[in-house]
Amino acid sequence: MSQFNENSMTDRLKASQEARQAALARFRDRPAADDPTVVARKAEREAIAREREIRVAAREAERAAAAAQAVAEAEAERERQAIEAARVAEEKIALAAAARIEQKQQRDARYAARKAKARK
Repeated sequence: MSQFNENSMTDRLKASQEARQAALARFRDRPAADDPTVVARKAEREAIAREREIRVAAREAERAAAAAQAVAEAEAERERQAIEAARVAEEKIALAAAARIEQKQQRDARYAARKAKARK
């Protein structure tokens, strides 16, 4: 078990004052706003921010282009499907017409055979 550390009021006040003085010294020791190192760091941060904005804009443009391409591809696919559906419908119509013509020819042939048989 740790021993009880009994600091007097003056010790605590002295430690508090030393901490305030150290914080004030750190504040005073910091470089001024027009110091070359501060200006250089600020310029570097601004350059990094501009580069980040450029990258974000490029990424957004890339996403927009990809979305536009996806829309164009979907439209082309719908158009292709519509053309295919129209072709299939035309084939069905053509097959139905051919079937009707064939049925009519068979019916005409049966009729002609009956007539030929009746004439004999």
